[in-house]
Amino acid sequence: MKRNNYSDELKEQVVYECQQIGNIALVARRHGISKHTVYAWLRKAKKNGSVRSLPKNKKKEYHEIKRRVNKLGTENNQLKKLMAEKELELAILRDLRDQADPSYHRPEVDK
Repeated sequence: MKRNNYSDELKEQVVYECQQIGNIALVARRHGISKHTVYAWLRKAKKNGSVRSLPKNKKKEYHEIKRRVNKLGTENNQLKKLMAEKELELAILRDLRDQADPSYHRPEVDK
């Protein structure tokens, strides 16, 4: 399988034309490039904001940051779930307390 190396300028030009014209197959044909290649450039531009490749050290840094963000997102979801469980436990305990002592009057709390 032959692999072409297209310049970043050409990639940006093709992506720009696709965004302006809206017909990817036509732009690909005009430049003599596979429409699948153009679709890949468009995905990359949408994901990264540019079709330019990152330098190797920046790429490694980007992946590390992405990994940390995903880890924090997972941790945040776990904490939200734990918080919801604790709030449910508190509500149950309050209901049990009120049933055990019906004369107990809870102070009004502004929400």
